[in-house]
Amino acid sequence: MGHQDINRSGEMEVFVSVVERGGFSAAAAVRRMTPSAVSKLVARLEARLGVRLVNRSTRRLQLTPEGCAFYERSIAILADIAEAERQASSGEEAAGRIRINTSGSFGNHVLAPLLPAFMALHPAVTLDIAHTDKVIDLMEERADVAIRAGPLKSSRLIARKLGATGKIIVASPEYLRRHGEPRTLADLRRHCRIGFSYARAIEGWPMRESGETVTIPITPGIQVGDGEAMRHLALSGAGLARLAAFTVRADIEAGRLVPVLEEANPGDLEEFYALYMGQGGPLPARVRALLDFLASHVRL
Repeated sequence: MGHQDINRSGEMEVFVSVVERGGFSAAAAVRRMTPSAVSKLVARLEARLGVRLVNRSTRRLQLTPEGCAFYERSIAILADIAEAERQASSGEEAAGRIRINTSGSFGNHVLAPLLPAFMALHPAVTLDIAHTDKVIDLMEERADVAIRAGPLKSSRLIARKLGATGKIIVASPEYLRRHGEPRTLADLRRHCRIGFSYARAIEGWPMRESGETVTIPITPGIQVGDGEAMRHLALSGAGLARLAAFTVRADIEAGRLVPVLEEANPGDLEEFYALYMGQGGPLPARVRALLDFLASHVRL
């Protein structure tokens, strides 16, 4: 079969149905196909990709790691295709309220400076913005868009990548005058480290030592619930903080904060995504306009 004969989006739609319905028979009922046809389609897909996507040895369908990755990319691609079709066929004006949920750091340092330009482009739109670093349920919070760091974890949501930022350990000049500047990773133990009060993906600070990346366990002297509060504590001289580069760039340029142990910075990146419900019909024009604007204008 030539490349031009392969209906890749159709294959993705069937595969997504298999995953979300939990099996070939349930997917076949939804797609109006026979279970045999669905099974053969997935087998052809696996053969073409050269990897196993689904383990068939148990009663319950199980995805392989490659299958999980292909599923996540498939739902994003299908959403993009639907979005392209909507943009081509709809002249609907963006109007009405958009409820945005984002972290205080992203909201203050990235989103706020962009909003005047967005509102000038779409004067019929109004914005309702809530700041929290906690993971939320979009339906429960009645949010149209949530902006969060990290990969997509829920199959009910579509993620649109906005960019990635590095992380920097910083302290105020006053703190460093009082306590000295840490020169080695061992020095971190005698310094007050400001940490998050909720679970993070990595328990500690990743650092480079002797050419290797190691995680330094952090027992914080102060814990806070959001990155902006952490930044203000660092500015006040309370201790060391490891923060997204975009939140402290202006402070570093102004001399309010000083990078610490940059030679041990592993260069890891934190990715930011706009999350939205993508499986309940066409997106409202107001939400689509915001997502397109953020994807084009966010610079981390």
